[in-house]
Amino acid sequence: MGINTHTDLVHTLQGIVGHEYTLTDPARTLPYRQGIRFGVGDALAVVIPGTLVEQWRVLKACVEADVIVITQSANTGLTGGSTPDGNDYDRPIVIVSTRRLDGIQVIENGEQVVCLPGSTLFRLEKELKQYQRGPHSVIGSSCIGASVMGGVCNNSGGALIQRGPAYTQMAVFAQLDEKGQLHLVNHLGIELGDEPETILQNLQNHKYSDQDIKHDAGMGHDHEYRNHVREIDADTPARFNADPARHYEASGSAGRLMVFAVRLDTFPLEKKSAVFYIGSNDTHELDDIRRQILSKFKNLPVSGEYMHREAFDIAAAYGKDIFVAIQKFGTDAMPRLFAFKNFVDRIMAKIPFFPKNFSDHFAVFMCKFLPQHLPQSIRDYRDRYEHHLILKMADDGIEEAEAFLNTFFQQKTGSYFRCNEKEAEAAMLHRFAAAGAATTYRNVHSNTVENIVALDVALRRNDSEWFETLPDSINQHFIHKMYYGHFFCHVFHQDYIARKGTDCNKVEDEMLVLLDQRGAQYPAEHNVGHLYHAKPALKQFYRQLDPTNSFNPGIGKTSKKKYWAD
Repeated sequence: MGINTHTDLVHTLQGIVGHEYTLTDPARTLPYRQGIRFGVGDALAVVIPGTLVEQWRVLKACVEADVIVITQSANTGLTGGSTPDGNDYDRPIVIVSTRRLDGIQVIENGEQVVCLPGSTLFRLEKELKQYQRGPHSVIGSSCIGASVMGGVCNNSGGALIQRGPAYTQMAVFAQLDEKGQLHLVNHLGIELGDEPETILQNLQNHKYSDQDIKHDAGMGHDHEYRNHVREIDADTPARFNADPARHYEASGSAGRLMVFAVRLDTFPLEKKSAVFYIGSNDTHELDDIRRQILSKFKNLPVSGEYMHREAFDIAAAYGKDIFVAIQKFGTDAMPRLFAFKNFVDRIMAKIPFFPKNFSDHFAVFMCKFLPQHLPQSIRDYRDRYEHHLILKMADDGIEEAEAFLNTFFQQKTGSYFRCNEKEAEAAMLHRFAAAGAATTYRNVHSNTVENIVALDVALRRNDSEWFETLPDSINQHFIHKMYYGHFFCHVFHQDYIARKGTDCNKVEDEMLVLLDQRGAQYPAEHNVGHLYHAKPALKQFYRQLDPTNSFNPGIGKTSKKKYWAD
């Protein structure tokens, strides 16, 4: 593809979405070309369509020009899976950002929703409250504007134990066949017409009736997970990204299709809930709690979030800005605050002597002068206990959990307390803030930190030795180790802040060998991105979805070449 053809394609894209939404200046495209933690590369253009029809026309133009297409929702992923990585692709790249395509259509009396590509989890949560319903995930990344579509396409697990990984069999998507022919597939279970642009126009405008909706079109969530997670003696993880049982067209597609809409189940909200804060210095005590609750309780927990003391401390200092921002302004404000943060960093990067990632430096500095944000009760547990578990129960499960914990800790070294409203909010927000704290630490201490080694691990359900002990040969490379995760699903996020000069790729490879020996699966829920090797079943799924290797090639350390050439 020559220079003239490049120019022609850019002009064509400008004609479809307008000059304002066709970005080619590297400074303006950088927020789309670079992941939050990992992944950065070149792109011919970033295109931001305003309608589904525009999105389809952009895709058609890109296919005709034989360029690579990376579809990007919120770009909140932690493994670089929705950005280019390096500059060794054999074709130019066009990034199609769907952030303007926010649309949520509530159907089936609130029991299901149709979500367009730019829909966010926090917006969906807000939309469903009037129906006394909730979405698949209302925790963690929803606080920073993660998209519904990204969750489905990446089999994101979330923290809500009873709902399982994001999954649906109902979607509208575009796919290239082996001959390079583009097709729009409507498996949404809603009659929308026959021609692609008619289908997409009717979809965006909610131009369909209840009679057009097929009620048994497929599953809108993983119905088996709540039983699956209870199998505590199984020698396999409860959930992980490469599980073939949860791959279906859009679900798990990781950008190998261009998805225009997904149809998902919603869930009834609990009438009342309670949060129990648990501390212990003995990992086996927490494991006993997990096993007894999963195997013997009538009521499964809503969530059970683990955090180690070191993660607690890093989050307290380097996640305080996120904690305070969400507490003061709510989750609705987060996308605007992050956009402003990116704007500030772009401007300050042009001024000599100002540090890179200026906004992080400024936020951490200013937070030192703010009042203590964590209640005394939680800080006391930090001093007393190394391991922390935040257990949320609902309705009849509250009394069941309190009776169990009261009896359990009579003979144990740990302890618990039932949170009041302020403590419950603080415990949950503190755990959420841990997810971004390592990145902020790295950005602020770039002179002593090489990078983050970030692992997203699903342990065997019967693994009682769940807390990691690293050999000194590996441990010596790290300044801090942050362990936190979804304890009852045995999914852990492990962020290692590496010393300057560390060969992070080499160290990571050594750590993955240890995980293989433990029978763990990785990644658990963050997509292979550009950090992990896609295992054979996942690679085969990608090849089946995208035989020409034109959609998001290279993820899972696979081929970046057309038709999967070596």
